[in-house]
Amino acid sequence: MTKTAQTSFDVIVIGAGQAGLATGYFLRRTGLRFAIVDGEPDPGGAWRHGWDSLRLFSPAQWSSLPGWPMPASGEAYPTRDEVVAYLAAYEARYDLPVIRPAAVDLVRAEAGALVVETCPATWRARAVVSATGTWRAPFWPTYPGQSHFAGLQIHSAQYQRPEAFAGQRVLVVGGGNSGAQILAEVSQVADTTWVTPDPPTFLPDDVDGRVLFERATARWKAQQGLAVDAPPPGGLGDIVMTPSVKEARARGILNAVRPFARFTPDGVVWPTGLETKVDAVIWCTGFRPALQHLSGLDVIEPSGRVAVEGTRSVKEPRLWLVGYGEWTGFASATLTGVMRSARDTALQIAEALAPT
Repeated sequence: MTKTAQTSFDVIVIGAGQAGLATGYFLRRTGLRFAIVDGEPDPGGAWRHGWDSLRLFSPAQWSSLPGWPMPASGEAYPTRDEVVAYLAAYEARYDLPVIRPAAVDLVRAEAGALVVETCPATWRARAVVSATGTWRAPFWPTYPGQSHFAGLQIHSAQYQRPEAFAGQRVLVVGGGNSGAQILAEVSQVADTTWVTPDPPTFLPDDVDGRVLFERATARWKAQQGLAVDAPPPGGLGDIVMTPSVKEARARGILNAVRPFARFTPDGVVWPTGLETKVDAVIWCTGFRPALQHLSGLDVIEPSGRVAVEGTRSVKEPRLWLVGYGEWTGFASATLTGVMRSARDTALQIAEALAPT
């Protein structure tokens, strides 16, 4: 952690998760005075909040930030704690100037600077990079009668371990990797039903995140009009057959049903009219960009995003956004995919702030 009495910088990066650290790595090369402001008490970003058994979908060598490969894991896929340890070591290795804990409340514009307000301090910067990701903005669907449901509702952002659901009747809602992984372990201790809007897409057993990234890259190149063989099927959101998901398949658990129609006080009603008693719902329904700190800049569109050219805000050209998903750079929400967006952002900021 860096403590500073400095009140102004060339650049402030908001968030010290994977996107913020990658951006900091490239900003170090520019000679600009910068700081990374982080709301967490310790390194690791959103990975600190993942459930206990969470694993990457790719081997360590395919899950690295720029400059330093992630050390090989003792398992095929690194654990949550191994990722957190890697991010902490990365931050220390490159002596990145992280200030924490300092959650950003608001970014506002003044003549000649953007002002970053936090509880412990306020800083001015010629440019700001927002790299807060999505963890702080979980998406909760709404259903009729939901407020009257007496059971437990939690989001995957809050889920930690299956023991809390032992012996209960649980709905796991969401057809992505988080839904499949949480279903796999909760189904070992509870009576579970998997609810997905469409039939989930499972990848072949030999396809992991590395292959997914290669496939997504081929499709991205095709969209850019670059020469490439026909893009193969399979996307970053398809379900990877991790060991726990394979085990659930062997138990016959990976059978999903379409959504229910409404809640009752003690369960749900399906489109057929059948009622089912439910003790808990785990919403594995994804996240939205965590951009509340930018509300004072009038840049957030009705979609919840910020209009950008590349990663630079259209309405506020002193603002850049890195790591929120495809709209801020191809695969930018992944460990290995954020490098291109981070590098281009640092170079663009250096050019924008260069003396004329």
